Amino acid sequence: MPAPHPQLILFSARNPAAGELRGTSLLRGLPFISNVLLRIYECIGKNFDRVGNVRFAVTYKPGDGGVDSTGAREIAQNIAKEWSEAMNATAKGSVKDFVAVGDVDIKVIGADNQVIDTRVPVDQMLQQIVSKLGIPPFLLGLSWSTTERMSRQQADILTSELEAYRRLLTPVVVKICNMFLATNGLYADVRVNWDIINLQDEVETAQAQLLLAQAAKETEDT
Repeated sequence: MPAPHPQLILFSARNPAAGELRGTSLLRGLPFISNVLLRIYECIGKNFDRVGNVRFAVTYKPGDGGVDSTGAREIAQNIAKEWSEAMNATAKGSVKDFVAVGDVDIKVIGADNQVIDTRVPVDQMLQQIVSKLGIPPFLLGLSWSTTERMSRQQADILTSELEAYRRLLTPVVVKICNMFLATNGLYADVRVNWDIINLQDEVETAQAQLLLAQAAKETEDT
């Protein structure tokens, strides 16, 4: 029974620094941006807890005759009781009117304050992250442009990224295969055949080659 072949491990460093065996991480520099993005999200949550969760301020204004401290306390307690009962009934799904005597003013606490618009800084942070990944935004559920042409350009960029990685890995794979064949006393012409990334890319490539061939023929004829 022949001995099993040793396991081969493919190691390819990405943009290694001078004198370094290990490459540079794809996510290098993103922890700072991610911390800023998470801080923005945390602030958005706190602002919605303060402003989004509506709280009411019920104020009773006595008339011209005025009331003593004992009467004001009783009126305030009655108003608070009626208001609580009305809010509890609303929470249970029923409608109950709030009835009070006198000049009662009801305002929403925090309604006049505007929540800071975070759409622009959040988009900037997400764009920095997506640009590092080299992935079209629509694959991550993000969309900053709704045009079809922009989506095709982003898909072309992704294809270019994959082709660049293939160009980096191809000589490494060929060298490993040649070394394996040489250690076993064999010689062969090693070629790496990659699968087609996208049929649409192949069609566009074929059309481009056709146009180049037509242009070359027209040049020869003239």
